[in-house]
Amino acid sequence: MNKDIISKDIIKSVLKELINTLLGLKVNNINLIDEEFERVESRRADIVAVADNNKIIHIEIQSAYDKLMPLRMLRYYSDIKIRFLNYPIYQYVVFLGKGNLKNTLEDVKLNYSFELIDMKKIDCEVFLDKNNPNDLVLAILCDFKGKNPKNVVEYIINKLISITDERGFKKYMLILEEFSSLRDLREIVKEREMFITNKVKFEDLPSYEIGMEKGIEKGIEKGILALYKITGDISLIKKELGIEENKIFAVLEKNGIKVKNEKH
Repeated sequence: MNKDIISKDIIKSVLKELINTLLGLKVNNINLIDEEFERVESRRADIVAVADNNKIIHIEIQSAYDKLMPLRMLRYYSDIKIRFLNYPIYQYVVFLGKGNLKNTLEDVKLNYSFELIDMKKIDCEVFLDKNNPNDLVLAILCDFKGKNPKNVVEYIINKLISITDERGFKKYMLILEEFSSLRDLREIVKEREMFITNKVKFEDLPSYEIGMEKGIEKGIEKGILALYKITGDISLIKKELGIEENKIFAVLEKNGIKVKNEKH
């Protein structure tokens, strides 16, 4: 899986917040431009957008060190400027990789630079405080500020469980795994993921206490839904809760979840 493609997708989904929070620009309206800037070879800028109808914002997502990055950005600048001659251009590189990326280019009568956002130097709390899964997966790329990496990963995954559905959880876990490799945290993520899918217990789930307060039947229903959301494994739910499969399927169907019953 291409990490650059994933990260561009995520950045686009939180583009307004990225621009206002991390880039320091206060904008209200953003319109993406699907523009291919062509000279000798064909190349496409990651993100080019018109903000508030009077400024161009160009963002490149970079997951690996590239000593030619300033030169690449200068070429993009000239191509974009030709297309939007009367607009001011704000250029940024969001760097997800290791090492330090250079953001200046100097030569005879040339002094060029762009804004560099190094994600590993951003406080992870910027994203951990959000209730958006796109923000949460970006947090793993940031500075943990001395926090135990296992605790941060566990927090991210637990919060993803609470704010996503089954499909969303699987999607963002995949993205989290890819991003974690950029911070050498993949093993921690996989370990926590295995714990959730193989070790999760009904009584450890928040829905258990809620169920006890509202009635055993309601608690069991919530337990089924919570376990299915986390694991998607009917056999595991049956084992953990000691409930017949027909009842599990009935609860899922009642809550709008279509699952094929292999016995029928």
